[in-house]
Amino acid sequence: MLSLEDGTLAVKTARNVIEEYVKTGKPPKVELPKAFDRPGGVFVTLSINHDLRGCIGYPYPMEDMTLGEALADAAVSAATRDPRFPRVHMKELDQIRVEVTILSQPELLTCKPAERPQHIKIGRDGLIIEYGLFKGLLLPQVPVEWHWDATEFLENLCLKAGISPDAWIEEKAKIYTFGGQIFEETAPGGPVSEKKIA
Repeated sequence: MLSLEDGTLAVKTARNVIEEYVKTGKPPKVELPKAFDRPGGVFVTLSINHDLRGCIGYPYPMEDMTLGEALADAAVSAATRDPRFPRVHMKELDQIRVEVTILSQPELLTCKPAERPQHIKIGRDGLIIEYGLFKGLLLPQVPVEWHWDATEFLENLCLKAGISPDAWIEEKAKIYTFGGQIFEETAPGGPVSEKKIA
């Protein structure tokens, strides 16, 4: 678990990286405390007026990348490499709100496929699906924001992966759960708070 101080630093670092990269095309050198020296999963989410503007990250810890390095790369990717959106422009920088989610290690659900909704807690769990070559991920805050129940969460996870919404019930589908510690700007460039969604 990160402290609010470290979470604030994570969000401010993500913003600084985005602003520098958008302005110069080069990411700045990032220096973070020891809490960020370990490998870890992380996502950076950008929004404007509560509408998604970019979201990219690393669901699993990378052996060759620290959490701090993954954070910086995810920030650049969220601003410039999300295929759903055009690159962030300079004129948008003061409108964008930055959110950072630090992920726990994903764990495979080992129950029978039909019982999967019973083992998912909305507000606690994020989900990953692996279905052959298809993969999809939804962060823990997503079903809360969309008022989904566990079954709807699984269905939308499948759609995110580009497969049939009922594919989650197949034995072939592997479902992983993970937790997320979320830190967000309360306003674009403003103070940072830890977001509680449970």
